[in-house]
Amino acid sequence: MKKFIFLFIVLVSPLLILAQETEKTDSTLGWNYTGVGTLSFSQVAFTNWAAGGENSLALNGLAIAGADLKTKAYIWENDIILNYGMQKQGEQEFRKSTDKIEFSTKFGYHAVKNWYYSGLLGFKTQFSKGYEYNDNAEKTLVSDLMSPGYLNIAIGMNYKPSKEFTLFVGPISGRTTFVSDTILSVKYGVEAHETIRNEFGGIIKASLKKDVMKNVNLTSQLSMFSNYVENPQNIDVDLQVIITMKVNKYLSANLHFQFLYDDDIMIADENGYNRPALQVKELFGLGITYKLK
Repeated sequence: MKKFIFLFIVLVSPLLILAQETEKTDSTLGWNYTGVGTLSFSQVAFTNWAAGGENSLALNGLAIAGADLKTKAYIWENDIILNYGMQKQGEQEFRKSTDKIEFSTKFGYHAVKNWYYSGLLGFKTQFSKGYEYNDNAEKTLVSDLMSPGYLNIAIGMNYKPSKEFTLFVGPISGRTTFVSDTILSVKYGVEAHETIRNEFGGIIKASLKKDVMKNVNLTSQLSMFSNYVENPQNIDVDLQVIITMKVNKYLSANLHFQFLYDDDIMIADENGYNRPALQVKELFGLGITYKLK
């Protein structure tokens, strides 16, 4: 737990510093659109290679888009992240490497200065079946469309000092976990043979979208949820950091980090015991990109 807290502080601190740098009054009214799309590809091939090695192929697509509307009376913010990747090594079949559908929308009426009375709706799931493979290449289903799926609805205050940064604090929040395949229910904190679990708690969500330097774009999202009824001290944390570095008009390098801790998701440890654990995902890709400003 101490390692988790230290890692969390190390990762979040630079984002907070960048967020503070964006704290300038945003007087621009109307719609503001942002978007980045990337498609990366990698291949390794061998023919009569004495040192050995296996052929491999990997594909990954990422799309991030936002549409925000600001008037003198209210703001409306919309964000979506779509990510899907597959890889093949040797004689193996193609396996899914990453899979994400994530959408959020916030609507707020102006309260004072950069603060708004706001409501939040967030949803996330994945496109297709995901499997875990053992040493014999036997696969076990671990996820699917709406297994799990998460829906968050919250009421609170939204702080938006600029186009780049927003912070939502929702002391009244409901989270629903959906598991359409009951085989996976227990794995995601839902009662056996049930398909839905409801939680009542509080949520904090921060978002930063910023060009940190020329041709380098940073998109970061942090979400923290506490269940008021069950173990409120065990806070679920989801931190995503996506860095897009533009090489030229169409080529870019992309880094995607995700750190996830959910107290309801059971992970098998080295001794075979199921317990909550920090989940870490890191992706790097070089490919074509398109950016919408």
